[in-house]
Amino acid sequence: MTQNRTFFVGGNFKMNGSKASIKAIIDNLNSADLPSNVEVVLAPPAPYLSLAVENVKAKTISIAAQNAFDKASGAYTGEISVESLKDLNVPWVILGHSERRTIFKETDQFIASKTKFALDSGVKVILCIGETLEEKKAGTTLDVCKRQLKAVSDVVSDWSNIVIAYEPVWAIGTGLAATAEDAQDIQHQIREYLKTTIGADQANAVRILYGGSANGKNVSQFKDKADVDGFLVGGASLKPEFVDIIKSRQ
Repeated sequence: MTQNRTFFVGGNFKMNGSKASIKAIIDNLNSADLPSNVEVVLAPPAPYLSLAVENVKAKTISIAAQNAFDKASGAYTGEISVESLKDLNVPWVILGHSERRTIFKETDQFIASKTKFALDSGVKVILCIGETLEEKKAGTTLDVCKRQLKAVSDVVSDWSNIVIAYEPVWAIGTGLAATAEDAQDIQHQIREYLKTTIGADQANAVRILYGGSANGKNVSQFKDKADVDGFLVGGASLKPEFVDIIKSRQ
């Protein structure tokens, strides 16, 4: 991590939580004396976005939605508009998560369209990329990541409000995780690839997170990895150890 890339920890609650549990998580973070040089972004389920915004007190914490559509409004039952997020003071959205790509069959191009629309509308994006176990075994990890990133770079030229989360699909929710060395290697290659598409300045500035069973026990292994600028955390973000992850670079 270079000095000009602020350490970033995202918490993706997925379809978990209640009013009581989410308030308890946020209250714990509010009182945790978090480091001032770490950006924390929490992504509760959509029904609790307003609750989360209202309860956050720490200046370093902001809120993200887990999804948003690529239209401002209209007859799109069940979708979430970027305008609604802005109305709720939600500055971030997670797009391209593997669960959206695999379960809901979202294509690279659709994710790119949603990314562009969110950015053009003033909402920042945590852009998820990563390979399946089959793709990993086939040795196509970097090819998959390049394909997913190219779809976005084809339509987005300014990446200053994008954070990339490299999440190997085979490691999400499985208890498996890439080694710190493997994560550094692929994330360095991702940054080198981005230099060819969005330019060296932007590629050097963009933060690349590691996701995929990141937890309080393994995050310390990533401490000296130059291209691991933080974590996108799943299940561990619902637990007290999330504070340890946030403080792992101190």
